[in-house]
Amino acid sequence: MRGSRLRAAGLVSVVLAGLLGSAFVLGRSLVPEPRRSDAGVATTLNGPRYGDQPPSTDLPSGTASARPSPDAAPDTAPVEPGGDGPYGALIATGSSRVALTFDDGPDPRWTPQVLSLLARYGVKATFCVVGENAEAYPDLVRSIAADGHTLCNHSWSHDVNLGKRSPATIRADLLRTRDAIVAAAPDARIAYYRQPGGAWTPSVMSACADLGLTPLHWSVDPSDWRAPGATTIEASVRAQMGPGAIVLMHDAGGDRSGTVSALQELLPELLARFELEPLPAGRP
Repeated sequence: MRGSRLRAAGLVSVVLAGLLGSAFVLGRSLVPEPRRSDAGVATTLNGPRYGDQPPSTDLPSGTASARPSPDAAPDTAPVEPGGDGPYGALIATGSSRVALTFDDGPDPRWTPQVLSLLARYGVKATFCVVGENAEAYPDLVRSIAADGHTLCNHSWSHDVNLGKRSPATIRADLLRTRDAIVAAAPDARIAYYRQPGGAWTPSVMSACADLGLTPLHWSVDPSDWRAPGATTIEASVRAQMGPGAIVLMHDAGGDRSGTVSALQELLPELLARFELEPLPAGRP
């Protein structure tokens, strides 16, 4: 009798062991198999890894590229008419006079044509130059300065993400650009900085304050960077123009034939309505 009980207990133990083993196998099948990340750390997360996610596009320019071309990263941040610019950046001359500004140069094809037109009508303007272009075409920087135009720092490579980088990186970028401009035109005073894409941030504003640069925005933007044609550029400038305006145009970064043609019509019209001035280089 005792032997029968022992055999029965042994049978129950075998059955229980089998059931437990089956449950263990089933449970493992319900757990996702770990995969290894690029850093070599195992994870069971089913969502995309950081490196697999699309880049951020939270800048005003709407671009996610780390170093876009001027055409892909236009200066198009919206500005309230008559109000302060982003983070207090300058959007008016402070008088009834109007300032024409030209971005992204110098360019060996388009900058000389813009300079020639301005000289023909006796107009002085402000040129926001990109550091790597200043280094590549120092003679054009000298021509801009020699003609009495104001020079403005526009970053080294037109990086619209510059404002999201470290304070040290921002400062180094602005200093490198300033040095390239001064190397070409030693007597030039660089009193302004214009942020690529109009993507101003507190870090950029802090760098400007530290380096004694006035943040320069705009109030009139004909979007000539899109090369919409001279007629469209002219109509847009006429519609937006008013006393104290700072006009954004481009002498580089793409086909600027429309801008040059528009200037041929706009300059005599603007001179009949306003006094055109370069932004004063001596402004702190």
